Amino acid sequence: MTASPAIPNPPADHGVAATRWVATGSLLALIVLCLAWELVLAPVRPGGTWLAIKALPLCIPLAGILKNRMYTYRWVSLVIWLYFTEGVVRGWSDKPPSQWLAWAEVALCLVLFTACTLHVRLRQRNARAAVDTAGASV
Repeated sequence: MTASPAIPNPPADHGVAATRWVATGSLLALIVLCLAWELVLAPVRPGGTWLAIKALPLCIPLAGILKNRMYTYRWVSLVIWLYFTEGVVRGWSDKPPSQWLAWAEVALCLVLFTACTLHVRLRQRNARAAVDTAGASV
């Protein structure tokens, strides 16, 4: 009795893994930035402000990103524009160091948006390729 040849696993898509790590890292960095900004680095009032609660909505998609849920990547790429807008407004209107933190928020938002959209595109492309491959082998 001969052993059947092993079916090779499809090559891992390093782009999907990379975009997942970049999205996770930038989301975590944005949460830390929001908390540090409003509590320690440049709060509106000495001792910190309630503006730190702006980090809470960012914690909601963290579980979905960590579980690699496609839906989460999609809606995060839309919601992140609220933080981008806040960063641009405060980047133009605040004085340093708050101004610098605002531009850091803008940069992190752009990185997160790019990572999320690329992640979704790559996963959809891979799913289409898998369907095409399965259809061709039938």
